[in-house]
Amino acid sequence: MTHLQSGLSPETLEKAKVELKENPDTAHQDIQEVRDMIITRPDIGFLRTDDAFILRFLRARKFNHFEAFRLLAQYFEYRQQNLDMFKNLKATDPGIKQALKDGFPGVLTNLDRYGRKILILFAANWDQSRYTFVDILRAILLSLESMIEDPELQVNGFVLIIDWSNFTFKQASKLTPSMLRLAIEGLQDSFPARFGGIHFVNQPWYIHALYTVIRPFLKDKTRKRIFMHGNNLNSLHQLMHPEILPSELGGMMPPYDMGTWARTLLDHAYDEETEYCPESYNLSVKDLEKDLSPKAMKRSQSVVEPGVLKRPEKVKSEEENMQPLLSLD
Repeated sequence: MTHLQSGLSPETLEKAKVELKENPDTAHQDIQEVRDMIITRPDIGFLRTDDAFILRFLRARKFNHFEAFRLLAQYFEYRQQNLDMFKNLKATDPGIKQALKDGFPGVLTNLDRYGRKILILFAANWDQSRYTFVDILRAILLSLESMIEDPELQVNGFVLIIDWSNFTFKQASKLTPSMLRLAIEGLQDSFPARFGGIHFVNQPWYIHALYTVIRPFLKDKTRKRIFMHGNNLNSLHQLMHPEILPSELGGMMPPYDMGTWARTLLDHAYDEETEYCPESYNLSVKDLEKDLSPKAMKRSQSVVEPGVLKRPEKVKSEEENMQPLLSLD
């Protein structure tokens, strides 16, 4: 076992070998294969290329070198494409902080039976007068940046549960195709996380309408991992043991404390006060390792389909001008 696998339990090591085709004897060679491709994309500023960082992309793409490099390029270009989204990406940012306090996201302490981290979102908690959908997306990306440092989660992955109870039609009307696409590209196409399941519970009819709109932008693999449970929590419990779920989801644990994960991040090194200067675009690897937030990184147009995502000059102002997906009229 190399130092790159030192953070993995014996069980996870075996899982990485069987499911991801990870071979400790060739790990350094695999990483170098991906690193050698960087020269083919001089248009992208790859701000971090150390072994541990590249390894998480290989794990996310089952050690397919080309697909791992593709994801690596998309990771950086997405951040370059949306610079305003990644300015001040820290838990102390007012919008992010408020979103975190309202449980965007919530993170359960217990893992599921497959060793996956469980993220939960109570959609009705979104206070649209205090923070935007982009703030929620920023809070989720910041949270994932923190958790993906854990090599166990790089292999085992995550599960997302969204409870739509009391999420109003008025709240849903604030969501737009462009905003939802921005989230899909950030989470599905540009982040090295393995999502084993996305569970919708208590979803009203207009959430089904939203899903119809975003479905074409989802990969087949993603679509197969989305489960619509409605009010049938028993079907959720067949996949997620109630012993580890909070009472709001029909589980045996106490009600979820929305501030739990917020306090974790606020106490963490994600409060680095160093500001990013987009004009210079010069951050050292040392800076990035000190502040794990991915500040102003790049996304490649030639790696993804052209025209999928417009470059917003100011994400929040664009969000305010977007046409709503659902009309209240």
